[in-house]
Amino acid sequence: MLISVVQTLASQLNATLAGAAALVACAFALLTFDRWQVRGQPHELAWTIAMTLFAIGSLALWWAEATGWTIFVFRVFFVSGAVLNVGWLALGTIYLLAGTTTGDRVRNYLIGLSAFSIGVVLVAPAKREIIDGEFPSARELFGVTPRVLAAVGSGVPALIIIFGALWSTFRVIRKSSPTMSTRSVRVVKSRLRLATSNILVAAGTIVLSASGLLAGRLGKDRAFAVTLLIGLCILFAGFLVATKSFQTNLSARTGDKSKLLANHKRSDTRRKNRKQ
Repeated sequence: MLISVVQTLASQLNATLAGAAALVACAFALLTFDRWQVRGQPHELAWTIAMTLFAIGSLALWWAEATGWTIFVFRVFFVSGAVLNVGWLALGTIYLLAGTTTGDRVRNYLIGLSAFSIGVVLVAPAKREIIDGEFPSARELFGVTPRVLAAVGSGVPALIIIFGALWSTFRVIRKSSPTMSTRSVRVVKSRLRLATSNILVAAGTIVLSASGLLAGRLGKDRAFAVTLLIGLCILFAGFLVATKSFQTNLSARTGDKSKLLANHKRSDTRRKNRKQ
């Protein structure tokens, strides 16, 4: 009886953590989507897709902790929360550092990889049924291909995000442009804010990848829920700090056009005054 009560309380806490992570991811996705509609920057659309996938994975975890795991819920949780989400987050980093041309090429490959991964995970045969009360393991349920997709789809993009954040921070400290492409120049307004945001992004990515380190102490489900919530909060904080830290080249061009129009109006006014 006591064991049953403890397990119920643990599941309720895990569900609360997963629900909170879903709310953070949804807020993050709505904010980046709104900014993408206003500014049309491709990295913001990539982040919107990534945060939507984080929200889907968090909601699947919340549902499973509240009602119990099923193979379908685990498939949704696995493909959105372990295979695809970090890849789309890394695409935003690639857009910012390497420019639109390189980012578009990577996006096309990522779309194909995402479609392939969804198909593989949804039709992959399960080795056994999920035991009631356990946190499912992909190693025990799936074959090699879904697990390879998860390793590649989360490990490589995580390295890209961490390297990109640290490299950008290094460039900012040296008072250089935090990009690799000369076509994608960002005018930095606050180097301290941008460096801080990069550090937060790297830290959030590391936390999201650290659930295995806490699994022995907290249990697999609790460790995943805790690192998911904390990692998303850190990423969100990094995004908010970076919001006013730089000006994109598009904004700079818009500013130049405004100045030209203002100068043209002044010239017309002077000509009219001279004629009078």
